[in-house]
Amino acid sequence: MITIFYRSAGKIVYSQSTADLDVLVHEDVIWIDLFSPSGDEKRTVEKFLDTEIQSRAQAEEIESSSRFSETDTAIFANTNFLSPADDQMLMDPVSFIVAGGILTTVREIPLRSIDTLQLKVQALPEQFPDGFTVFLSIMDRRVDLDADIVELISKDVSRFSRRINQMEDINEKFLLDINQLQQNAMYVRENIVDKQRLISNVLKSRLCPKDPDFRQDLGIILQDIASLINHITFTFERLEYMQDTVVGIINLDQNRIMKIFTFVSLLLMPATLVASFYGMNVKLPLADNPFAWVFTVLLMVLLAVAVWYFFKRRKML
Repeated sequence: MITIFYRSAGKIVYSQSTADLDVLVHEDVIWIDLFSPSGDEKRTVEKFLDTEIQSRAQAEEIESSSRFSETDTAIFANTNFLSPADDQMLMDPVSFIVAGGILTTVREIPLRSIDTLQLKVQALPEQFPDGFTVFLSIMDRRVDLDADIVELISKDVSRFSRRINQMEDINEKFLLDINQLQQNAMYVRENIVDKQRLISNVLKSRLCPKDPDFRQDLGIILQDIASLINHITFTFERLEYMQDTVVGIINLDQNRIMKIFTFVSLLLMPATLVASFYGMNVKLPLADNPFAWVFTVLLMVLLAVAVWYFFKRRKML
């Protein structure tokens, strides 16, 4: 689906027909949003902009040359937008092309930071003189959503911390939950750092507007991103500490169980030894005495008590 935002009679209106690109002039078009576009829609936009739109595979590449590039007339940038799904983070690629002051966004799924901005662009046309200002607003909204994700992860970390302090259900499953949260934090950090590089590259581009207010707003977003990076890095370190703590607690529990099994084995060893003696087919003391079993049982109990006293005296229990 294609949505074209352009100026008409002092307002910003939109069209969802590629045929309008044949009659619109470049100076009137501000933003072209391609949502899961067809091949015809891509080709029409490429012809209008006189540039090539990257494929989804190119947008998902991690090489720096594929994440940001520019020509004499256009900027190409790729990043990922995060969306929480159950206990995991989904990374959805989004491509930005700014050519001749027109922003083109290419995405495959609905994104709140873009969908909600479409209404604002129409309601406040004076705030969006060109595609760069639309790009600025998208990144600003996206960083705010990333901040919400970081806050959710921080709340989960605090909840896990209370669970550890209360020694509540500390087991292997809890360790896996911490590992999943740690992985989510890593994805968030990588994604935020990627946006930091993208915005920094846009600022350094010779095609970036020289308007001081615009550049200042981009700088403010970079400051917000730097704060988020510090926050998520601290959160990641907390998770590492929690992971080590949980592993230590689980190991202590396992050692405690092994200690019990070892003590029981040692406790029964003297009795087993005595029983094995009297199980041999040889002449033994008191073998003919009808009360020999009483003596044998008492000896077993006495030896077991002696083992227990030995461990107790050495504070090994």
